[in-house]
Amino acid sequence: MCLAVPGLVQSVENNEDPIKRTAKVSFDGMVREVSLGFLPEVKPGDYVVVHVGMALSKINADEAQKMIDDIHSIEELMKEES
Repeated sequence: MCLAVPGLVQSVENNEDPIKRTAKVSFDGMVREVSLGFLPEVKPGDYVVVHVGMALSKINADEAQKMIDDIHSIEELMKEES
């Protein structure tokens, strides 16, 4: 099973070459560098869905929050089981 997670774009680097663009993306406070090669239109303040370091799609804030809430719910269920 694969999991893609939403994150908030904080900054964008390498604006000259669309294929090499990267971003600092916050995942619930944890910041990681992510490739924006598939999403040349993304800018700081946008939400993206990321899988293995690659931003796959841009989503709106409501969609991102729903996904984040779902992930937190799964985490809580896993804690209850252990």
